[in-house]
Amino acid sequence: VQLQESGPGLVKPSQTLSLTCTVSGTSITTGQYFWRWLRQPPGKGLEWIGSIASSGITVYKPSLKSRTNIFRDTANNRFALQMSSATPEDTAIYFCARDVVPGGLDFEVRGQGTLVTVSS
Repeated sequence: VQLQESGPGLVKPSQTLSLTCTVSGTSITTGQYFWRWLRQPPGKGLEWIGSIASSGITVYKPSLKSRTNIFRDTANNRFALQMSSATPEDTAIYFCARDVVPGGLDFEVRGQGTLVTVSS
């Protein structure tokens, strides 16, 4: 199983941060898995953002829920993250991952990560 993040590396404040995770080696709709988004700001620890289950159910970190949307494109076997009203505090390396539970910082497999900088 391989995951690969993609998306703009620079986002302006107040705009929407959008990333995609393309999965290969398995289908995102099979099994009892949660496909996750996490991030790590510079000099800080890893943070779970939210997940979408193989069933399509979504779960979000409460403090981010109001401006976060995770959805999937089953035809292309990928899932995506949108975070509205971006601020410089959203600057981080963003990772997509897979695990058997919805939240937490452990994961079975993850992508290499992509740096997103929020700046004007």
